[in-house]
Amino acid sequence: MQLPAHADMQNGVSVSSFMLIKDELGQVRTLINEQMLCCADEAGIGRLIEHLNSSGGKMIRPGLVLLAGIAIGKVTDKHIRIAAIVEMIHNATLLHDDVIDEGRTRRGQATVNSLWGNESAVLLGDFLLSRVFRMCADLEPEVVKIIATAAGRTCEGELRQIAQRENWQLNESEYLDIVTEKSAALFSSCCRLGGLLAGAGEDEVRRLSDFGLNLGIAFQITDDLLDIIGDEAKAGKTLGSDVDKNKLTLAVIHLLGTIDEKKRASVIDSLCNKAGMIEMLKSSGSLEYAHDKAQEFVTKAIAQLAGLKEGEAKNALIETARLIGQR
Repeated sequence: MQLPAHADMQNGVSVSSFMLIKDELGQVRTLINEQMLCCADEAGIGRLIEHLNSSGGKMIRPGLVLLAGIAIGKVTDKHIRIAAIVEMIHNATLLHDDVIDEGRTRRGQATVNSLWGNESAVLLGDFLLSRVFRMCADLEPEVVKIIATAAGRTCEGELRQIAQRENWQLNESEYLDIVTEKSAALFSSCCRLGGLLAGAGEDEVRRLSDFGLNLGIAFQITDDLLDIIGDEAKAGKTLGSDVDKNKLTLAVIHLLGTIDEKKRASVIDSLCNKAGMIEMLKSSGSLEYAHDKAQEFVTKAIAQLAGLKEGEAKNALIETARLIGQR
């Protein structure tokens, strides 16, 4: 059974700065497809796998693995394997996130949980992780340790975020700690692994890791902003889940820090009204503050690349960072 590829994946790449690695990303998608084929003919499972494969995303994390590799040297089969692994981990977290957030759409399509229920979505995510375990079996211990640590930090960040729901005292530093774990750690590991497998020196590995970490923080701040003010049709996913689940994001934290303590309770109560909340975030400068903060992390990320050799891959990493900040 051959699984269909997403349309924009057949004809090109969805991130303009990834044109340099178009062919390599194609190899990553092929490898992911092959890993899923083992159960594709099983009754009831094939349709889940086919749906998941047809809703492929922007491949940002695999793209970072590949670009980091080219920025240092050559992309090898190991880069392709690692890139596939990190994308499969990411896809598993999305399946689980949609259950947690009751998401109805993802990447422009109905979510697995909305079509076949939470049980199928959770178990499909688990299945992806089981394939990742198998793919890691033949990798060097150092590489496996980096992947395992990143996956663990991602889960820890998600758990910390859930534990902090309705904690209206959460501050910016604590928020940044959470997003560093739940998002930035994997970005950082992608860049670290890409450079490491291409023979990067200690300083180059550090620079790539720090680039990815700052980029991941900027990505999550921007993603949180889109959850508030984004267009679902353009975003291709269910928005507003952070507000619905009382998850504090940077803009809301900033808003709560600007108001008088006597008004705090009434403002918190009004956060459930999206239109009113957006107006408050605008008038308080909180949306602008969060956007500017994301740009700060984009700038920090780009600065880390100063010590790398000039070339198309370095330019593509810089462009990727800017695109993420402009979402």
